[in-house]
Amino acid sequence: MSAIAAQPYDYELPTESKVALVIIDMQRDFLEHGGFGDALGNDVTQLQSIVPTVKKLLEIFRSLNFPVIHTIEAHAADLSDCPPSKLNRGKGGLKIGDKGSMGRILIVGEDGNNIIPELTPLENEIVIVKPGKGAFCRTNLEEILQKENITHLLFTGVTTEVCVQTTMREANDRGYECLLIEDGTASYFPEFKSSTIEMLRAQGGIIGWTAHADAVIAALSA
Repeated sequence: MSAIAAQPYDYELPTESKVALVIIDMQRDFLEHGGFGDALGNDVTQLQSIVPTVKKLLEIFRSLNFPVIHTIEAHAADLSDCPPSKLNRGKGGLKIGDKGSMGRILIVGEDGNNIIPELTPLENEIVIVKPGKGAFCRTNLEEILQKENITHLLFTGVTTEVCVQTTMREANDRGYECLLIEDGTASYFPEFKSSTIEMLRAQGGIIGWTAHADAVIAALSA
C-alpha cells in the first residue's frame, strides 16, 4: 500500500504492520429517534447522515480482511463502573441507568445500547465496551492492538468532539498513527465537528491526519 491523500499531508500506510478501521459508538441510543440523544433534545439526523459512508468503509475493510474495531459506551447494570461525576452531570430529564424507550440508558445489553443494525459487528471483529469517553480508558484495547500488530488507526463514528476525539488523542499519545475520516464522523453540533477537525490536524498534524472516505477507499483499493 502507498498513501492516503490527506491533510496536512499524505498519510503513509504501513507495510510491516496493520491498519484498522475504528468505528466509535454508533449506538441506537445516539442515532435513532426515541433514543437518549433524541431525549436530550439533539437532532439525531446529524449523526444518521454518516451511516452510508461508514457502512461503505466497513464493507471495504471486510473485503480486504483488514481489522475492524467497534466501540460501545456502556456501563454495568449496577453502575459500579460509572463515577458519580459522570452519572450526576447535566440537567436533562434522563440520566445514565434510567429507563428510556429502548431500555436503560447506556447499560450493557439494553436494546438502545446496541450498535445500529446497518453496522452490526461480525463475530471476528473487535468490540470494545468502554465506560469512558476514550476507548483506552479501563479497556484492553492497547493490548489487542499490540497483539494484532496494528499501528495505524482510521477513525469514524460519533461524536466527533467527544468520544472520537478523546480516543484519537489517547491513541496519539501511545504512538499510533491516527487519521480521522471527515465524512465518516459527526456531531449533534456541526460547528464542534469543524473545530475538532482543525484542532487535530493543526501544527503539522499535532494529533494526526484528516481525509475523506473516497481518498481512503482509493488508497486501500490501489
